[in-house]
Amino acid sequence: MEAVWSDGPSSVDAVHRRVAQHRTLKEATIRTIMRRLEDKGYLHHRAVGRAYVYEAFEPPQSLAARAVRQIIDRFCRGSVEELVSGMVEAKVLSKADLLALEQTIREHRHGAGDIAKKGR
Repeated sequence: MEAVWSDGPSSVDAVHRRVAQHRTLKEATIRTIMRRLEDKGYLHHRAVGRAYVYEAFEPPQSLAARAVRQIIDRFCRGSVEELVSGMVEAKVLSKADLLALEQTIREHRHGAGDIAKKGR
């Protein structure tokens, strides 16, 4: 996914060349992985000559949010609070992370309040 996000629409060969810089994987393995990512809805392809060119359906942030939602649903009984408190208790989030989250929440609340006022 990182190769497609970084380089834009990419053939299996292009992704293989990029991945081969860091890992020893066969081109057939890359092709299988990309096909599976497409089956799961992360990529889509178009034919260009005899090659498939793959493109991401969504940016990394959207995909990360979807993955977190699946974790929340599967492991936290649908509770965002349970996930975040578990992360705090396990010290996954630093004090700086918590302060940044707090600021983001304040900004979101303030922005949501402005929208509500405009609607009146």
